[in-house]
Amino acid sequence: MRDPWWDNAKMALVTLVVIGHAWTLLPVRQEVEGHLYDFLYLWHMPAFVFVTGYLSRGFSYSTERMWQLVRTVAVPYVIFECLMALFRVYVGGEQLEDLFRDPHWPLWYLAALFFWRLLTPVFRPLTGGLVVAIGISLAAGLWAGDTLDMARVLGMLPFFVLGLKATPARLEWLRGPIPAIAAVGVFVGFWFFTANLDRWAATEWLYYRAQYGELDVTTPEALATRAALLGLGMLGGFAFLALVPRRTGWFTRMGSWTLIVYLFHGFVVKGLLYAEYPEWAAAHENLALALTTVGAAALALLLAWLPIAGRLQHLVDPLGTAEERVRRAVRLHRTTTHGELAGAEHRVEERRPVPFRA
Repeated sequence: MRDPWWDNAKMALVTLVVIGHAWTLLPVRQEVEGHLYDFLYLWHMPAFVFVTGYLSRGFSYSTERMWQLVRTVAVPYVIFECLMALFRVYVGGEQLEDLFRDPHWPLWYLAALFFWRLLTPVFRPLTGGLVVAIGISLAAGLWAGDTLDMARVLGMLPFFVLGLKATPARLEWLRGPIPAIAAVGVFVGFWFFTANLDRWAATEWLYYRAQYGELDVTTPEALATRAALLGLGMLGGFAFLALVPRRTGWFTRMGSWTLIVYLFHGFVVKGLLYAEYPEWAAAHENLALALTTVGAAALALLLAWLPIAGRLQHLVDPLGTAEERVRRAVRLHRTTTHGELAGAEHRVEERRPVPFRA
């Protein structure tokens, strides 16, 4: 049985992903858009990865699970890499390189999810696995590169492992009014903290993708900055979950379609970029901020609306759709065959002579 808490969390987080990506279309006023962007990216992607890790705990190297990984992660990655590349070249007039090797925005998450899932059976039972993951994240900034966004895969690994280590019992402390009040305090603190974030860490740090040498800091400073951001990201993830409702509603049901939202919203955001929406936004800054935020949230809800999401799912998971059609055809055939046999037996029974009874 699905837990509404996690579906609510998934839908809320993917909506924030769409909003964050839409904000890239706005002129960067550091006191407004820049502040909002840094506040959001300090914690919402760490929370997203944490939830992904928690929901990946059951992954194993069984044939069924490996096939599911290929069908639901690798295949959509290939399909949408091609679709996004075609869209950017023929609609946006862009020149692209390194197709598949360097994931097109925002497809890095599928590449990351593929590797994280493969690491699940290693890290979940590993004693001290979170410490190992933090060490890998800190070291990744020294050498990890852009291939399949490996720097970000390894940089955000601790959030995924933290989710793997979580259990319903271990997360019980997030229930109740006291954790919720504390969570509000955490986010208020984050808001004031990110007002001056650029004084010690540029926004690029929040992506976990750049090598330390690209950020113009010494190695000790880089390690301390990455460690601090990991800690703040984990704190923000817990604070977010403490505020997520645990009740079931219309929003909960949309949590089943978060991959649809994630994969398709990029075409809308890129389309607005090609339509010169940033130029209009620069001339209407305050209106553009409100319109972009509300429009991005509405887009997420629209893509997760069952009549639309159910149809888009055929493109996201074509192999799963084909398997389901085969299963339906087999069930229909068996039902029809059984019905025909039962009907034939009934007709034979009717034709048998009735024994004479005195």
